[in-house]
Amino acid sequence: MQILITRSNPIAPDPRVEKIGRALIGAGYSVQALGWDRSGNFLTQENRDGVPVYRLPIRAEYGKGVGNLPQLLRWQWGLWRWLLQHRAEYDVIHACDFDTVLPAIWMKTFYGKRVVYDIFDFYSDHLRATPGWVKSIIRNLDLWAIGKVDALILVDDTRIDQVAQSKPHLTAIIYNSPEDVKEKYSRVDKSTTGDFRLAYIGLLQVERGLLQMISVLGNHPEWYLDLAGFGGDEDKILAATKNMSNIRWHGRVSYQLAIQLNASADVLFATYDPAVPNHKYASPNKVFEAMMLGKPIIVAAGTNMDSIIAENDCGCIVRYGDIPNLEKTLQSLASDPKMVRKLGANARHTYETRYHWAIMSQRLIQLYEKVLQK
Repeated sequence: MQILITRSNPIAPDPRVEKIGRALIGAGYSVQALGWDRSGNFLTQENRDGVPVYRLPIRAEYGKGVGNLPQLLRWQWGLWRWLLQHRAEYDVIHACDFDTVLPAIWMKTFYGKRVVYDIFDFYSDHLRATPGWVKSIIRNLDLWAIGKVDALILVDDTRIDQVAQSKPHLTAIIYNSPEDVKEKYSRVDKSTTGDFRLAYIGLLQVERGLLQMISVLGNHPEWYLDLAGFGGDEDKILAATKNMSNIRWHGRVSYQLAIQLNASADVLFATYDPAVPNHKYASPNKVFEAMMLGKPIIVAAGTNMDSIIAENDCGCIVRYGDIPNLEKTLQSLASDPKMVRKLGANARHTYETRYHWAIMSQRLIQLYEKVLQK
């Protein structure tokens, strides 16, 4: 059985896409992936750890809202044409997010392809610079699409509420847990890195509390932050770090380097703005990477993450945008290594017992078995 994973980024990297691919290959399926290269700087074809990846170079920027509509339509057209031209090379489309699912449903309707719809982020709630009426249209289309596919994957059980008006045929909850690579990464010697180290590797948006964290770091030159990633607010965020020697910018990094940077930190953070609808259901890989590595993580109150952290006592919760509260929390962690170790141990135990990728990959394989039996 041949599976094609579709994703609207270049998959360079995309940890969830790649580990799903490896899990399916391990179960005996043939897997390839198709991504969107918005920069035009990536290879049009390469092999990523056993998964053949193809890319369509269609230039576009991130975070431009309706300004990217022409490019988004070109992506839909390019994706549809590729699916049509290569239809003999796959049996199932594993469509990641709304911006790949409509061409997949077309192939299901007219060519009998099966479709597994994997929602990383509910699309209409994820959009930033987009009018409300446009979001409403997208939301209704998305709910319609869920009822047309063979199976739905959500990254957190709380997201069931987010798609409550839809009628999926099959549903599986597959958390965005990383593969267990803890033993491959060692702690960097503190004598060369300072007394207290933080790390953030991911999407660069101001709604993720990065400017507040940078402000706190400005008051504490003895603390260090490793910062990496990409996104629509990259220039603004980097401008805020200018002349700060305790923040090291790494640019866009491989997943392996991202894990190494996280492993080198004492504490990670994912302080998302709860005013953003999608953040209320956020279940980002940063939380589960922290668990896997045995690291405490700081999250914002009012997001789905705070309940996960509170329930498992594996990090700290702060009020979003409250710089004094954030600074006080960091001071308490920096001055109490014993607490950091305890929270980290709780995090690792939670990963091993509830969120280990072996548990999630088994759910994935079981879902595919059900889809293929239909």
